[in-house]
Amino acid sequence: MLSMATTAYMIRHFGVISVGKFSAVFGLIWGFLMGIPLAAGLGGMGSVMNAQALGIGTGIVGLVLMIIIGGVGGFIGGAIMAIVYNLVLGATGGIEMDIEVKP
Repeated sequence: MLSMATTAYMIRHFGVISVGKFSAVFGLIWGFLMGIPLAAGLGGMGSVMNAQALGIGTGIVGLVLMIIIGGVGGFIGGAIMAIVYNLVLGATGGIEMDIEVKP
């Protein structure tokens, strides 16, 4: 059985913008997934009120707003998380990771 070589690395800093962009992508996906039931609910509400056109338009607006809110909120949340994480890493000296080298 072969033994895999591992190399130790230390994470000392996270890029605030980089983490923000990464989190924004997750926020966009979350906004889309949460916007679908919102759009369906708003569309259904319009049909109950006998205003299907208003309901469909409102549903589409709700979906788009959820996607935008998810992306912007994800970016801001990720950036704040990176700032706090960098402060903690600075105080604790970093995170040590052992990374395995593939053959």
